[in-house]
Amino acid sequence: MSASRHRLFRAGFAAITALGADRWLSPLARGRGVILTFHHVRPEPPEPFAPNALLSITPAFLDRTLTALRQSGFAIVGLDDVPDRLADPAPGSPFAVLTFDDGYRDNVVHARPVLTRHGAPWTLFVTGDFADQRGRLWWIELERAVARLDRVTLAGGLDCPARDAAEKSVAFEAAYRALRAGPEEVLLDEIAGLCRRAGLVPGAVAEELCLTWDELRALGRDPAVTLGAHTLSHPMLAKHDAATARREMAESRARIETETGRCVRHLSYPVGDPTSAGPRDFALARDLGFATAVTTRPGHLFAGHAAHPHALPRVSVNGLHQTDAALASLLSGVPFVAWNRGRRLNVG
Repeated sequence: MSASRHRLFRAGFAAITALGADRWLSPLARGRGVILTFHHVRPEPPEPFAPNALLSITPAFLDRTLTALRQSGFAIVGLDDVPDRLADPAPGSPFAVLTFDDGYRDNVVHARPVLTRHGAPWTLFVTGDFADQRGRLWWIELERAVARLDRVTLAGGLDCPARDAAEKSVAFEAAYRALRAGPEEVLLDEIAGLCRRAGLVPGAVAEELCLTWDELRALGRDPAVTLGAHTLSHPMLAKHDAATARREMAESRARIETETGRCVRHLSYPVGDPTSAGPRDFALARDLGFATAVTTRPGHLFAGHAAHPHALPRVSVNGLHQTDAALASLLSGVPFVAWNRGRRLNVG
């Protein structure tokens, strides 16, 4: 996402809170509740070139988020409770669900102590290949390759200088945008090539950053933790045929259940936007018997989502907006009234 869009979001969050819209519009915009999305939780400040910084928050901001949820009247519940809460004809207080994607070790090291202190249940969505320590976290590989290179070139004709942090940010965004628009196998091949030119080994990041099966088995003994499926290899499912998508979902669940002994009832679609997961994938998740499946389409939850439990929206807690104004706006639901053009459901 471009710096200009983040500046626009920052101004929007400030305006919503300055006008008090997060308070007076919240009863309409907040709905039944919200599913929050997290990725990394770690205390280190980002480097000058950090295009994936939006995926990382500090433990202190996680603590502020949980405190704000309680102060705003949200009940923090597990993902298992969501279908019944959506279907309840007489809903009580709004609810919040905490979900963490990919299976990063920092979720245990830095997030878990905060969550435990607040007595908060949470869900960790596990990618099988990452737990095997061999998956392709390609967005991190791309960042690390660009950080080392002075020039970024792709077979499609992209050629960008990358001599300082500003040029690297432009090069990363250009490469990311170009590769996301095409087939996933091309994306993976091109980023592997950039890694090799930068002296990096494609696929090595998972061992550094992600929980092993032994660590997941230990985590799975915590009753506050729900383990969910995040596919085998983290593909953008909509870019693949139905058989591949079905296998990624089903075998991911089976692998987690076999390795940990925990029942897996919930799925998170990798990347999760409309170009990565759509109605076909929602139907596959339903037919495979998942109780819920979550996207990254932004929005709060409303009663109508009870009929679409395999296309649930989430709200990302963004590392570039770790402010009280942003948090109040996101929890109010007000920004998503405009984002979704007044629609409560975005499941098409």
